[in-house]
Amino acid sequence: MATSAQAAGRAAASPPPGDAPALTWIITWIKGHRQIAGGIAAVLVVGGGLLWWNAISRSRTEAMASERLAQARLAFESRNYPLAGSELSQIVENYSGTRAAQEAELLLAQVRLSQGQGQQAIDILKRFAPSADRHFRAQAYGLLGAGYENAGHFKEAAEAYELAAQQAEYGFLKAQNLSDAGRAWVTAGDTAKALEAYRTITAKMDSTATVAEAEVRIGELTRGAGVR
Repeated sequence: MATSAQAAGRAAASPPPGDAPALTWIITWIKGHRQIAGGIAAVLVVGGGLLWWNAISRSRTEAMASERLAQARLAFESRNYPLAGSELSQIVENYSGTRAAQEAELLLAQVRLSQGQGQQAIDILKRFAPSADRHFRAQAYGLLGAGYENAGHFKEAAEAYELAAQQAEYGFLKAQNLSDAGRAWVTAGDTAKALEAYRTITAKMDSTATVAEAEVRIGELTRGAGVR
C-alpha cells in the first residue's frame, strides 16, 4: 500500500503528459522571479496601453482631417479656389501622414492648375508623387503630366504619363496614361516613342476602349503601314 501511495504521489506531482515543457519552465521561472515578472507585466501593460492610445489618436486625427478635406472639396467644386487652396494647404501641413493629407495634396495641385498656376502645381506633384501611397501615385504622376503639358514641356509630360501608366492599378488607367504619353511624345517630336506607347496599348491592352484610338494614331504616324 505504501508503495502504491508513493507512486500515486509521484504521479500527482508530475506534470500531465499534455503539458508543454516550455510552459512548465515559464511557470516555475515566474514563481522564482516574482518581482522581475511583475516588472515585465507592467511594461507589457503600459506598452499595450500606448499602442491603443496611438491607434485611437490616429483614428481621431484621420477623422478630423477627412472632415476638413470634405469642406475644402466643397469649396473646390464651388470654384472658390482661394478658399480651397488655403484649406488644403493647412490639411497638408497639419495632418501629414494621413490619407486625407495625401488626397489634399492631389486636390491642391488641381486647384493650382485651375488657377493657372501651373508651375506651383508641378512643384507640388514633383515632391509628392514619388512618395505617394500606391493608391494615389498613378493619379499624382498623371496630374504631373497634365501640368507639364499645359506648360509646354511635352517630353517631361510624356515621361510623367508613362510613370502614371506603370503605377496604375487597372488596365484601363494604364492604357489611358499610355495614350496621353503617346500624344505628348508626338507633340515633343519623338515619333518612335509615341509609336512604342501606342503599340503597347494595342499589343497588351486589347480589352480596353483606348485600343481603337491607338490604332488610329499608329496608322497616322506610319502613314497606314500597319498597327504592329
